[in-house]
Amino acid sequence: MKRRSYRITKAGSLNNLKLTDEEIGQPAGNEVQIAVKAIGLNFADVFTIFGLYKAAPKENFIPGLEFSGIVSAIGSGVMDMEVGDKVMGSVRFGSYTTQINIDRRYVTALPDGWSFEEGASFIVQALTAYYALVPLGNLKKGQTVLIHSAAGGVGIYANRIAKKFSAYTIGTIGNPSKVELLKEEGYDGIIVRNGKFRNELARSLNGRQLDLVMDAVGGQVQKDSFDFLTTTGRMVAYGLSQFASPGARPNYLKLALQFITMPRYHTLTLIESNKSILGFNLIWLYDKVDMLKSMLDEIQALNLSKPFVGAVFTFDRLKEALNAFQGGKTMGKVVVRV
Repeated sequence: MKRRSYRITKAGSLNNLKLTDEEIGQPAGNEVQIAVKAIGLNFADVFTIFGLYKAAPKENFIPGLEFSGIVSAIGSGVMDMEVGDKVMGSVRFGSYTTQINIDRRYVTALPDGWSFEEGASFIVQALTAYYALVPLGNLKKGQTVLIHSAAGGVGIYANRIAKKFSAYTIGTIGNPSKVELLKEEGYDGIIVRNGKFRNELARSLNGRQLDLVMDAVGGQVQKDSFDFLTTTGRMVAYGLSQFASPGARPNYLKLALQFITMPRYHTLTLIESNKSILGFNLIWLYDKVDMLKSMLDEIQALNLSKPFVGAVFTFDRLKEALNAFQGGKTMGKVVVRV
């Protein structure tokens, strides 16, 4: 069978992402074959293409972490799925394609009433937000949570999950055009990040202690957020969007400057302040199938609303979708329809 895939010949530039026609074999015994209908974009995709992701191959690979679609074939060992089932799933890399063979354990049924675009917007975002807030962040009822990149797919789900714990949530964004979305999502405080971030954070807290920070931005904003954490507070870092500058390839001079000036935290400082910084990368957890499945069950038990899909592009405009995503002006999830 033939499939169309966006394949990276060599990491380092978006220009190296080429649309190719290639063969795909039958699924192995424990695999299902999915006719992909929608692909979700993530910042990890950009870092992978730029060659800035340690977990990724450096050449001849298909980027992409999540997808939704229809089961088109099943392996001999798969007993709980049938051809025609609507599903959503995650993959370590390889979702920028029209057909994919994947271990059945990484695929789950598309909820009733969900579109394929919504299905491709859920798993990575929800797992990232939940893992950061609950297992790592130890979120407790009524705590105060600061969520950076609050209008993105992870930020929106982080707020929704935190609200299930009756948390007071403050969301930060880099563009004032996203304020109305945050109001609709029920954030208690909203900050448009600028040179007065520290003052704005103090105003938003209004005497509250800051218990938990979810950071995917980095830089001075991260350092300021850490300074405001209460004793026993936790910061969970799961990304560095400041490194994902617009353009076909990384601005290495800018990256070097950002790396040199990024915050460093001395062990003695952490001990004396009694604060914690935790970092994680969902891709490194990919092999922990049972843990991810357990968390996904816990997330679904929260009865969260459907994903917010902010922009949809067609498969032939995937590079354009990545450019829009990099620009930082999109809201919610950016999806490619196949």
